[in-house]
Amino acid sequence: MDIEVLRRAPLFASLSDEVFSALTEELTEVDLSRGASVFREGDQGDQLYFIISGKIKLGRTSTDGRENLIAVLGPGELFGEMALFDPSPRNATATAVSETRLAGLRHENLRKVILTSPEVSVQLLQALASRLRRTNESLADLVFSDVPGRVAKALLDLADRFGRPATDGILVAHELTQEELAQLVGASRETVNKALAEFVQRGWLRLEARAVVILDIQRLRQRSR
Repeated sequence: MDIEVLRRAPLFASLSDEVFSALTEELTEVDLSRGASVFREGDQGDQLYFIISGKIKLGRTSTDGRENLIAVLGPGELFGEMALFDPSPRNATATAVSETRLAGLRHENLRKVILTSPEVSVQLLQALASRLRRTNESLADLVFSDVPGRVAKALLDLADRFGRPATDGILVAHELTQEELAQLVGASRETVNKALAEFVQRGWLRLEARAVVILDIQRLRQRSR
């Protein structure tokens, strides 16, 4: 297990070595191939998970079969923490979008550490607050932004977390299909494809297989507002 990735994660970064060791002793590794789910919407939850490598998408399915992506998460991020505070069934499905390695922590083990180290609770609440803030922003975007604006903002968010320098811009290996990208911004694939084609025509980005290269990040930022 890559302990250093976990040590840099927000939940662990400010913990003492003693508390960190107590938590990591209880972790179990989970390896997933692309398309495999660690849990599904409606399952009972008794663990939260940290991403060591790869990416996880959190999604929901409507009664008529339509899918919506809530978030795409990467190394150092955690998910499944809501069930720790609210033992209701899972409200989303967690699926690997690439080869992924997770570290699972049972709620009962985390509660033991919380009793002796209250700072862990503070970090968990901060993680929940961050997730809630991102959800609120997504809801506002659905009301106030058009589809090209939402696509631009989604690409910028993915670039902030997964981008790396390329010879002519920023390579964002998001690992998503065009359908999944459309689900992430809450639009049809055809409308998202049209927005991407417009960005390509304007010279703002280049499309690659499950990736984009952002060529003009300033123009993309302006379009996202």
